[in-house]
Amino acid sequence: MNHGFQRRRLFWLACLGWFVLGSGSAIGQAGKLETARDLQSESRMAKQRQGVLVVLFSRKDCKYCDIVRRDHLAPLLHDSRYKDRILVRQINQDSTLMLNDFNGEPTTHSAFSQKEKVSFVPVVAFYGPGGKQLNPPISGLRLPDFYQGYLEDAIEKSISQQEPANRKASLRQ
Repeated sequence: MNHGFQRRRLFWLACLGWFVLGSGSAIGQAGKLETARDLQSESRMAKQRQGVLVVLFSRKDCKYCDIVRRDHLAPLLHDSRYKDRILVRQINQDSTLMLNDFNGEPTTHSAFSQKEKVSFVPVVAFYGPGGKQLNPPISGLRLPDFYQGYLEDAIEKSISQQEPANRKASLRQ
């Protein structure tokens, strides 16, 4: 083999390697949600968007949580219907990571999960300002074929509960 051919071959193999590595990390990132840090601030941001704070209560060892995160919640972040209307965060039931609750009080992910009476996961909850639950949480994975419909219905109902307050505020301005 001549050296020119070997160089081109190595170049194309390197390009293929970078492409595969880049694609793999993009795929890995697609199912990742931001971890909740300050629920008071995050619920305010959702209200400013005239939307809702969606919280996934999860655990590291929960395969159903992975499915809800990857197949149902992460895609909503890129869906034009919801992209600017929802703020999605994750709370890890098995974590001692610090978190400010809806009153700005310091707590941990684990303690907040207990306070919210989350005993098994996944649970997807829908919050407005001050931690007001706007719709009953979705517990478990339910029927996977219908889960997306349950989720979108709960988000729409939660957003509609926010709308009267948002309309009144805009009428006063």
